[in-house]
Amino acid sequence: MAQTRAQGDAKRGRNPEDQDQDAPTRKRQRLKTYYKSSKEPPSRGKGRKQAIEDTRDLCPTLSPRPSAADDTSGNTAANDVDPNNPIDFWRKEGRWPSQLFEPGMERLLARKRLPPVLRRKRSNSASSQTPSDQRPREEKSTQYRDQPYETLLATEGSFMFKSKLDVTIESKALCKQLLEKEQTFPENSLFRDDLFDSTCEKIRSRNEARVIQDISRLIVPSAESLATYGAEHLESLTESVNEGWNNSIPLTGTRPQPDYSVGFRREAFTKGQLEKLSPYIGDFITGDLSFFMATYYIYFPFLACEVKCGTGGLEVADRQNAHSMTMAARAIVELFRIVERENEIDRQILSFSVSHDHNTVHIYGYYPVINGDKTEYYRHPIHEFVFTALDGKEKWTAYQFTKNVYNTWMPDHFKRICSAIDQLPKVDFNVQALSESTGLSRGLENMAASDANSALLLVDEDDQSNKAGQAVTPSTSFSKPGPAKRRKSPVKKA
Repeated sequence: MAQTRAQGDAKRGRNPEDQDQDAPTRKRQRLKTYYKSSKEPPSRGKGRKQAIEDTRDLCPTLSPRPSAADDTSGNTAANDVDPNNPIDFWRKEGRWPSQLFEPGMERLLARKRLPPVLRRKRSNSASSQTPSDQRPREEKSTQYRDQPYETLLATEGSFMFKSKLDVTIESKALCKQLLEKEQTFPENSLFRDDLFDSTCEKIRSRNEARVIQDISRLIVPSAESLATYGAEHLESLTESVNEGWNNSIPLTGTRPQPDYSVGFRREAFTKGQLEKLSPYIGDFITGDLSFFMATYYIYFPFLACEVKCGTGGLEVADRQNAHSMTMAARAIVELFRIVERENEIDRQILSFSVSHDHNTVHIYGYYPVINGDKTEYYRHPIHEFVFTALDGKEKWTAYQFTKNVYNTWMPDHFKRICSAIDQLPKVDFNVQALSESTGLSRGLENMAASDANSALLLVDEDDQSNKAGQAVTPSTSFSKPGPAKRRKSPVKKA
């Protein structure tokens, strides 16, 4: 048989000796190709870091900004692509035309939320089965109870104290005005003079839910309720109550869930402004993450309120507020950086918070300190007081301050936001149109889910549960699709 094979090789002009020498080389090449192309899940020994790195390799990522050399290459296929037609360019080149974005803008685009199929399910964990908005109130504040959380915030550039430069003189004058400008108060409420002492005594030793029910809206009035009662200039505002900021890009690994927060509703912006915001907002209905949103219906939040009771409760509330209002200030900074106007908001107060229990109130403002490409966020103490003291002399102070935020500060803040949005570079495409026309969005999500599932299963359970819901990949609508894998059909035996 060996002689017959050698004779066949001789007829085809092949040297049997060369063939034997090439065989080991071909075998090594096949092995090299196999190990290079295969994507095995990380082993348990490599731990959480390796698992996350492997997952990033498996998930779609944003195409890097091409260089000038890439755009001017002599590829004949590229010459047939019109960069003025972004969708056609993306279909043929697998990336967006470079002129659509300024350098660094890709970081600000909306990001896809990690699909639920990729999250580790823990059968014995209540957090994996119950939505966070429906869990006990005590559970959402667990991570904020310890002092080290302030250090964690500091590592992300958020500090719960004043900067050396402090806020601008204008911001200091603003805070004084917000505290002192007189406002009207509800005539019939539990803070009425003849009911105030009895109200405070009844809630003195009760839990947070009772305090919120009885007096929280008398400390921080509802923007939507004021609009319902006739404050038409507040129709542009919307609010959330104990609702997770599921559309926000996290700062410390978990997203905030304020007892009460206020921002702008979608209808407050014009159609043209929403079109300019769309690349940074993404598909907010399905849960895309953005620097500019809190929930799917709150844009650019600026006020948060947290209620806590018991020893050390206000410190916990202050940490919760510092987290959420740093993210609120960050949204304005990132918006103004895009249009190169960040110097206008340097050391200006961009968001406010109120923390209170059954008798004490803390009011803070939050502002950025911008130094070139680096931004740090600080907290400015506006007022701290016991509203039950001196026969309730300051019982309406926080209410008056909040109404002044709505009536005096908010309109100018909104105009400033709109002026920056109007200057955003316009991108003549939208994510929804692309996904509907090409079907690539759903395909990429399915591919990412199937490929990355095995890798994520090996991440430590505790680490994975803490990181669930974070954005780990940019929007798949901005990603280049990989080759589809076909499932092999079973070979039928004769």
